[in-house]
Amino acid sequence: MALATPPGEGAIHLIRLNGAEAARIVAGCFEPFNRERWESGGGYTLHPGRFREGGTELDQVLIGRMPGPASFTGEDVYEINCHGGMLAAQRIIAACLRAGAAVAEPGEFTLRAFLRGKLDLVQAEAINDLIRARTEMAADLAVAQLGGVLSAAVLETRGEILDMLVNIEAGIDFPEEETDPLTRAELLHRLAVTKERALDLLAGSREGRVIREGLSTVIAGRPNVGKSSLLNALLREERSIVTDIPGTTRDEIREYVTVGGILLHLIDTAGLRASEDPVEKLGIERTWKALNLADVVILMLDARDARRHELSAEERMVVAEYAGKIVVLLNKTDILPERGGELPPELRAEGIRVIPFSVKTGLGMDELALDLRGRVLAGSASVSAEPRLANVRQINALERSLRALEKAEEAMQASAPLDLISIDIREALEEISQITGDAAEEELLTEIFSRFCVGK
Repeated sequence: MALATPPGEGAIHLIRLNGAEAARIVAGCFEPFNRERWESGGGYTLHPGRFREGGTELDQVLIGRMPGPASFTGEDVYEINCHGGMLAAQRIIAACLRAGAAVAEPGEFTLRAFLRGKLDLVQAEAINDLIRARTEMAADLAVAQLGGVLSAAVLETRGEILDMLVNIEAGIDFPEEETDPLTRAELLHRLAVTKERALDLLAGSREGRVIREGLSTVIAGRPNVGKSSLLNALLREERSIVTDIPGTTRDEIREYVTVGGILLHLIDTAGLRASEDPVEKLGIERTWKALNLADVVILMLDARDARRHELSAEERMVVAEYAGKIVVLLNKTDILPERGGELPPELRAEGIRVIPFSVKTGLGMDELALDLRGRVLAGSASVSAEPRLANVRQINALERSLRALEKAEEAMQASAPLDLISIDIREALEEISQITGDAAEEELLTEIFSRFCVGK
């Protein structure tokens, strides 16, 4: 059993009991207002009544009864809706414990649903992702995965690998039987097709990871160009100190914010310049490390300097090194004496996105949001339009399966014996099975479900 609502005061608390003993525990404590209706045994209805321990009434409650196997966990589930003060919930929980209930572990209800085949591991993880979603897009992705979009694609690829393995091992183990084993040419073709399917699944993993975890976004530029002002504008609060004194930001400032429906892990960094100040130098070193790890680099330039071709050596280096993930904001465009003047050649290179910008007036904010959204969705109109792997565990399992398929393909091309090729294909099957949990070990399940909240 567990409290399924957050602790604290509210309108109601929900206490969930699950398992074979749940009916006995509830029957010993619950006094329904309509006993005939309660004893009729119907499920999926709410029953008002008093919750008692001995002769003491603890609260007036509503109890929902959901018999297995049609419940979420596949077992009998009772949900006690009591008043929302913590004392009422604590008294009911204590009474249930004294009646023989046990406190649930984090994620135990979802684990029981998985073990009874009510959902697979991708869907179980999607429940946790939906609870923790910080953006509409992350919630949409979790709902799509809970509905089985990703599971269906993974299971289709897994089925192809399993069918190849069955064909190979049937030919090896029963050569005298009248089977129709795959020829080497057919097997090689099917390996290539299956590998392409796995690659297609892997192709959407970056978008899935970013939607779920956020786009690591570094704000870089020389001191006093407006980096901290941009951070404050995006957060809509004075998170960063803004002054006219260069070098105010000495260390990284990290925050999460949603821009254009995309979760950004924003990192405001020390200004890029040559400095003899030992503390500022450490901050600048951290800036370069952050740039290397970032998904996106927002390089802020003073529009007046850019139009005069007065880029610093550090700014030119950022443009050259991170061209594939950079968006350039020409800040203070609103105070340019004139809008003319050609940009320096570095900013006219292919792939460099330059946006006229003003933190003060908001000019360019919408363009920045569209640019960031486009970097995540890569042309897709909806996150549920195609299956996307969304976490490191799933991605790593598919990558291992893909490597095993590639090894099998190489062995086939080298005319290796089929019994050796079957080893690689079996490995591919075992690895892809980890995604949906068809071959999940107890240690893996413990690790995954320990991340859930208690009561789910």
